Amino acid sequence: MKKTILAFAWILLSFVGIAQTISGNLSLFANQEIKLEGFNGLKTYPISSSKIDVNGYFQLSYSKADYGVGYLMSADEKPLFVILSGEDIEIVGEALSYTETIKVTKGQENLWFEQYAKEHPRREQALSAWIYLEKIYSVDSLFSVQKTPVQAIQKEKQRIRNEDAAFLAEIPKNSYVSWFLPTRKLVSSVSSVAQYRTKEIPGTIDAFRALDYTDLRLYKSGLFKDAIESHFWLLENSGRSLDSVFIEMKLSIDVMFEKLVLDEAKLNEVTDYLFDLLEKHSLFQASEYLAIKALNETSCTINTDLAKQLETYRAMKKGKTAPNIEFNEAYFAPGYTVGNLPKNLSDLKTKYTVVVFGASWCPKCTEELPEIVKHYSKWKTQGVEVVFVSLDEDEKLFRSFAGTFPFISICDFKKWNSPIVNSYYVFGTPTMFLLDEKREILLRPNSVKQMDAWVDWYLVQGNK
Repeated sequence: MKKTILAFAWILLSFVGIAQTISGNLSLFANQEIKLEGFNGLKTYPISSSKIDVNGYFQLSYSKADYGVGYLMSADEKPLFVILSGEDIEIVGEALSYTETIKVTKGQENLWFEQYAKEHPRREQALSAWIYLEKIYSVDSLFSVQKTPVQAIQKEKQRIRNEDAAFLAEIPKNSYVSWFLPTRKLVSSVSSVAQYRTKEIPGTIDAFRALDYTDLRLYKSGLFKDAIESHFWLLENSGRSLDSVFIEMKLSIDVMFEKLVLDEAKLNEVTDYLFDLLEKHSLFQASEYLAIKALNETSCTINTDLAKQLETYRAMKKGKTAPNIEFNEAYFAPGYTVGNLPKNLSDLKTKYTVVVFGASWCPKCTEELPEIVKHYSKWKTQGVEVVFVSLDEDEKLFRSFAGTFPFISICDFKKWNSPIVNSYYVFGTPTMFLLDEKREILLRPNSVKQMDAWVDWYLVQGNK
């Protein structure tokens, strides 16, 4: 019987993995909670929590399933990142927010991480300073004749790079940090590369394209989101023309998809996040390309909510004709006489129309619609009409919300089941479309601010 229990215990341990510990002492946090959290792509999850004892001692645990990067969080809410590579870790210090007091005393991968995290930023600062001086000694006529300093600067630059590379080369290739540190270095370098080391931009972009978003090491690293953002930020700020930026973004999307199509869950996660990121930066050509590519990918199933969002771009992209809207339900039309009420969208005689989908229950709509009201008189003088399509279900709420708007407001009280909403592929509120007099889609503004900027640039300035 005893042998049977021991055998079962061994099988169980082999299945779940033997837990590793993170222990140490935080002298200023006696009797307070400390927790360990890990990363799964764009999200974090709790791993372990414990109470620090009266002497500042604590102990947490993690398993093989948490392999990657985690972070400790205590009462000061200042995270301390740790490498969860299967080793026991020990740290000592006063508080996580007092980083100068924190020291890793056990765990080789975390010792390497700690050392590189302290030394690498100093090397980067020194390198940027030498690059700045090199430019002065190369361009400024007062200094350009001095060849010896230029040679010394170039030699020191190379020494710094060699020192950094040598540190990384000495780390065993089978360790997690041997992958993590260069990847972290890549992600953190984009600002310096874009500002001071522009010759490195092509190589840095190639390095981002080489990242595999299905790699579990990246997924668990806490760099998943930062890698996407840094990659496309560098493309946007690479000094190229906008047309060239869009070509490069499309190429990057193609490269990312090569492996993402093999992992449906990560394809959905990356597409969803990247689409929103491109939209927020008004990079609509790139977001449209991403949407259509994702929808045309037959080997994967796109999440239903995401598919609806992306379908807007395929069905309602720039240049297509927007569906006509019948004004046969409850609506307000200030400025129109009873005998001259428009019956549908095509009846409007203005050169441009902004169709806005929103509702009284939408927090963002209660911010954006009043902003449209502020700009409406200027837009109107420039030939822009506004039609507000409400997704309210309650007539009283609709009339209370839209009754004071100086533009046309309509509602069929069917919320997401509204034929109008479905014909425009609206998946969220507020959503806007800018149409010309033939109802051709000119723009999908992502904010009132963007729409107002369009009026100022194309209409107000264009008429001067």
